[in-house]
Amino acid sequence: MRHLARLLFIVFTVYRYGLDELALSNFRQRWVRSLVRLGTLGRRLDAPRGERLRLALERLGPIFVKFGQVLSTRRDLIPPDIADELAQLQDNVPPFPAALARQMIEKAYGRSIEDVFATFEAEPVASASIAQVHFATLKDGREVAVKVLRPNMLPVIDDDLSLMRTMAVWVERLSADGKRLRPREVVAEFDNYLHDELDLVREAANAAQLRRNMDGLNLVMLPEMHWELCTQTVIVMERMHGVPISQTQRLRDAGVDIPKLARDGVTIFFTQVFRDGFFHADMHPGNIQVSLAPATFGQYIALDFGIVGTLTEFDKEYLAQNFIAFFRRDYKRVAELHVESGWVPPNTRVDELEGAIRAVCEPHFDRPLKDISLGQVLLRLFQTSRRFNVEIQPQLVLLQKTLLNVEGLGRQLDPELDLWNTAKPFLERWMNDQIGWRGLISRLKNEAPRFVQLLPELPRLLHQSLQPKPVAEQRTLEALLAEQRRTNRLLQAIVYAGLGFLIGVLVVQWFMHVGYR
Repeated sequence: MRHLARLLFIVFTVYRYGLDELALSNFRQRWVRSLVRLGTLGRRLDAPRGERLRLALERLGPIFVKFGQVLSTRRDLIPPDIADELAQLQDNVPPFPAALARQMIEKAYGRSIEDVFATFEAEPVASASIAQVHFATLKDGREVAVKVLRPNMLPVIDDDLSLMRTMAVWVERLSADGKRLRPREVVAEFDNYLHDELDLVREAANAAQLRRNMDGLNLVMLPEMHWELCTQTVIVMERMHGVPISQTQRLRDAGVDIPKLARDGVTIFFTQVFRDGFFHADMHPGNIQVSLAPATFGQYIALDFGIVGTLTEFDKEYLAQNFIAFFRRDYKRVAELHVESGWVPPNTRVDELEGAIRAVCEPHFDRPLKDISLGQVLLRLFQTSRRFNVEIQPQLVLLQKTLLNVEGLGRQLDPELDLWNTAKPFLERWMNDQIGWRGLISRLKNEAPRFVQLLPELPRLLHQSLQPKPVAEQRTLEALLAEQRRTNRLLQAIVYAGLGFLIGVLVVQWFMHVGYR
C-alpha cells in the first residue's frame, strides 16, 4: 500500500509541475501536440521549464536529485536553461531547519553542541540530497566542517528502490533487451550505493582511503577525518578552503592554468580507476573545489565521499586493454576482448563486431572535446550492443556515470581538451607497469612475505623428501603391489581364455566347412 502511495505521489508530482508537457512537447506529431494542449487545460505552467523540472526533482527526493545532478553536467545533451537550473541541485538543495540539525548532532554525541564545539554556524554552507554541511571550530581552535544526515531519508529511499525493483522485473519480462540489460542487478548496485551514503562512517572511511591513495600525487587534496567525532549520522572533517570549480572566471582571474586543471582532472580519474581500483564516483562540480593557497595552488579539493566505485584486477585489466585498443584504433582487438570476456555470445563474428565499433568510434578521433559528445558515443555503442547481444555489466554502471561526470567537468573547464591523447600515455604506462619488468618486481614484492615464511622451512622439507619411507608405508606399498600383480594375472587368464574360446570356435567352423565339401 505504501508503494502504491509513493507511485501516486510521483504521478501527482509529474502532473503538478507539468513534466508530461515538458516530455511530450518535443514530439512533432500533430496528435501528440493535440494531446499536450488537452492535458494542459486548467493548469498554470507559467514557470520556466528548467525551474519546473528542478522543483519536481527536489520534491521527489534524493534519487531523483542525483539524477538531476548528473544531467546538469551534460550541456551537450540538454538545453542551457535546463542545465543552469539543474546545476542548483549540486549543492543548493533546500536545507532542513538548523534546529533539527542541532538536535541530530546532540543526539549523536549525547551532549550539547557547546560541549563539543567552540563555535558552530547554524546556517548550513552547503545542502545536498543526502546531507548538509555546517562550519564549526573545535575547542583547540581547528576549523572543521560538520556533515549531518538528512532526517527520515531511509523510508523514502526504500520506497523508491522498491518501485525501481518492480519496474526492473517488468522490464526484464516484457522487454526484448530485458535479460541482456540485467536491470535487477543494476538496481541492486544502485541500492548498495545509496544505502552506503546513509552511513556517514562509511563515507569517512572512503575519504581516508582516497586520501591515502592520492598521497604523493600532488594533484588533489582530501580532508582529514576527526574519527573521535564521527558517527553514522554526523561526521566531522578538516575544513577545506577553495573556490568551486564551477567559478571558472574567478579561477582565471586568480591565475589558475585552466587547461592544466582539465588535464589534471583526467589524470586523477584514470589514476583512481586503473592504479587503485577505488574511485570517487560522485564528481559533479558541487563536490570539487580548487585551492588558491600558495603551497597548494591549482590543486583539486575533493569533497563528499558517499559514493565510491571499486574494480577488480580483472575489470581493471580488461578496461585498460579496451581503452588502449580504442586509442590505437585497434577495433579488432576491442571485438576480441568482448568475446574473450564472455560479454558477447561465443559465436559472434569478430569481423562484424569490429566493423560496428569502428563505425561508432572513428568519427570522434582527432577532435577536441567540444566537438565530441561522449554521451552520444555511449548511446551509439549501446545501440550496437543491442545488435550483438552484449550483456551489461552492473559493476561498470557506476564507472560509466563517473566518466560522464568527468567529461562534463572537462568540457566546462577546457572545451579544447583532447580526452584521448590525455589518457593514452597514462594507460600505456599503467599496462607496462602491469606486464613489464616493473610489474614483475611489484608482484615479487607482494609475494615476499610468503617467501620469507617458506625459506626457513625448505631445508626441513628437503630432508623429509630424501628420507626412506617408514616401515608401515613400505608394507602398505608392497601389499598394493602384490594385489596389483594378482589382478594382472587374473586379467591375463581371462584374456587368454577368451582368445582360446574364439580360436576354438573358428577352428570348429573351419572343419565343418571342409566337411560339407
